[in-house]
Amino acid sequence: MTMQVSRRAFATVLTMLLLSGPAPSLAAEPAPEAPVREGYAITIRQLAGSGPNPVPAPWQPPHRDRLMSKGLALLFARDDLYQKEAGEIGNLGADPFLSGQDGEVKNLRVTVTGKPANGKALVTASFVSFKQPVSVRFRMIDEGGAWKIDDIVNRVDGKDYPVRETLTQPYACGSFMKKPCKR
Repeated sequence: MTMQVSRRAFATVLTMLLLSGPAPSLAAEPAPEAPVREGYAITIRQLAGSGPNPVPAPWQPPHRDRLMSKGLALLFARDDLYQKEAGEIGNLGADPFLSGQDGEVKNLRVTVTGKPANGKALVTASFVSFKQPVSVRFRMIDEGGAWKIDDIVNRVDGKDYPVRETLTQPYACGSFMKKPCKR
C-alpha cells in the first residue's frame, strides 16, 4: 500500500518546519570520551585480529596523532624510535589500554568521571579482563577544538602509573639521547 500526500498537506508540513526555526545539528558535539572509545575499538580489533596484517595499537600510527595530544604522541614516537634503534623494549612495557601485557576487554564502560572544565576532563574505562575488573583513567585535553588523550593512568596494587611519566624516563641510548645504540 502506498501513501499519497497532497501538495497542500506537504506544503503545510514544509512551512511548519521552516517556521519552527533552525534545524538541530545532526553532528554531535565532540565528547571527551570519544577518543577513548575509539582507542578501545582499535584494541578490541587488535586482540581479535590475526593474520598477515596486524592492527596497530591505538598509540601507534596511523591512530596516534588522531587520538593523542601532541605532547603524548611525541613521547610514544620517541619510545618507538628507541625500540627501532636499540632493538629492545622501550620504557612502555605493557599495553596502557589493558593495564597489562595482555588481556581482554569484556563489558566495557567508558564514562566521563571528571566534568570537562578549562579544556580538561577525566574519562574512565572499566572492563573485565580474564575475569578481573580493570579500570583505566584517561586525562583528556581539548587541543585545537578536539578532545585528545593527554595521559593514561593505570592503577596496580593501589599505585598510579601515569604513562606520560613512564615515557619521559631516559633511555640508555638513541639518536635523541645523542648516544648511538649498539645492536
